[in-house]
Amino acid sequence: MAMAMVAPLYTWLLAAACSYGASSCENRSGSASPMGRRARRRLQRMGGAGSTLICSKQSYTSMLPDVASFCGSSLQGLSSCLSFEACPEYYSSKQSPLFGEGIFGLGLGSRPVRAARRQPKVAGKALAIAIQPVREKTEKKKLITKPRRVVVTGMGVVSSLGHDADSFYSSLLAGRSGVSVIESFDCSEFPTRIAGEIKGFSTDGWVAPKFSRRMDKFMLYLLTAGKKALEDGGMSADVMGDLDKSKCGILIGSALGGMKVFNDAIEALRVSYRKMNPFCVPFATTNMGSAMLAMDLGWMGPNYSISTACATSNFCILSAANHILRGEADVMLSGGSDSAIIPIGLGGFIACRSLSQRNNAPHKASRPWDVDRDGFVMGEGAGVLLLEELEHAKDRGATIYAEFLGGSFTCDAYHMTEPHPEGAGISLCIENALAQAGVRKEDVNYVNAHATSTRAGDLQEYKALMKVFGQNPELKVNSTKSMIGHLLGAAGAVEAVATVQAIRTGWIHPTINVDNPEKEIDMNIIVGAQKERLDIKVALSNSFGFGGHNSSILFSPYVESNDN
Repeated sequence: MAMAMVAPLYTWLLAAACSYGASSCENRSGSASPMGRRARRRLQRMGGAGSTLICSKQSYTSMLPDVASFCGSSLQGLSSCLSFEACPEYYSSKQSPLFGEGIFGLGLGSRPVRAARRQPKVAGKALAIAIQPVREKTEKKKLITKPRRVVVTGMGVVSSLGHDADSFYSSLLAGRSGVSVIESFDCSEFPTRIAGEIKGFSTDGWVAPKFSRRMDKFMLYLLTAGKKALEDGGMSADVMGDLDKSKCGILIGSALGGMKVFNDAIEALRVSYRKMNPFCVPFATTNMGSAMLAMDLGWMGPNYSISTACATSNFCILSAANHILRGEADVMLSGGSDSAIIPIGLGGFIACRSLSQRNNAPHKASRPWDVDRDGFVMGEGAGVLLLEELEHAKDRGATIYAEFLGGSFTCDAYHMTEPHPEGAGISLCIENALAQAGVRKEDVNYVNAHATSTRAGDLQEYKALMKVFGQNPELKVNSTKSMIGHLLGAAGAVEAVATVQAIRTGWIHPTINVDNPEKEIDMNIIVGAQKERLDIKVALSNSFGFGGHNSSILFSPYVESNDN
């Protein structure tokens, strides 16, 4: 860079010397003339050596210290390279190239570089010529590639209504409730004693016994649901063997992670740190579920966990899809898992005044949009989608359940636990999701709502939906949580499974317990106590979380000719 800055300066000095100082050189007639006053003043301003410029090597060299002090030490040694002489002998010299053999020694030609022509005198002015290197314009040709598309080819679920996608959705269509009295610990002293608790769960054939005894339930649910999604997606041993493991990733999150493992570690610490489980730290962290599954499968692609409270799963699904769209992965397992139905988890949400206390009628406790709702019901489980690049799925002959179109995230920036009173963040999230996916709002005719059964949340989401889709006469909205409770970080993934199943079957499940809807609610839009037939064009699934996190993702039936 220093050379590039110095060379033009020397060129200018050289031209100036030749034009203004030529009169002091002995010309062909042997006469001499004084230097012009303007040239003298200019040289004095530049720190020239004396009022006249004598055309001799000695005089030019005497200027170098002053010029070098002005331009920096990079000029040292250039006098021998340039000769820095403006005498006739310089112009007549054609013995060697300016910078040796070729320009900068790059061998750009063996012919000597021609010396610059002597410039004619111009009255009071110098004609400086700076020769700039010619830049070759190289045309970069962009490869025209077909846009990548993301499809759902497998589903895995662990819930209070079933441990595979088909039995789970059949129970939803039948309007069955998975909410019951908690049996895993004595909660008789708690004001809430009900939850969507999983009973009779086994990891046989899915998780090695040595791990199943030590792992937190959230990890056991995650590993089981993840492997069931692979099985459902036709990922046989032969198919798995042919996969490029570096292009296969896992992104399954959790809102609370291994709460039971961490709680047990605290209890052990009360006795002695020597009693603590050496796995208490790794098995409590939210990322370890994805990591353990990757170790089991040998998948070396993107692998991490996102934790955004009850919006976790949607964040994971959209982020996983983006890895595929960017070409960083061809296959991704994505979703969420949580298991917080333990004393500290139940007590914590009771302290937040978030939970229903309808202990005498557990199956009636979760009642979205109903006037008599008194809080949400805790649930537990996991949901995992097998997302795959379309051409990759077609090449291996996979069954395509639906296409993932896109989504968006926003933040209310309002309150830790309460939604924005006008639903501003929610409506912004939905609108951004539509724009990102290139979907018209009139094409969305099904929404699997977040609808937790809380006082504020249900109505704010409904208002936001009406703001965006209120003019669509085909719109249908339901709530999966009315039957399984709120699965926290796993809620969005389990509801994504329900959404894809609705697309596959053409049936949308009922919303139970809406016996006395709020006056703002239009029950022509809400799916009531009976399932309904619907030809879904585009489906939207919402999930929102403490901290004001909003997430919306979009699915549609797979159509081969749909370039969007």
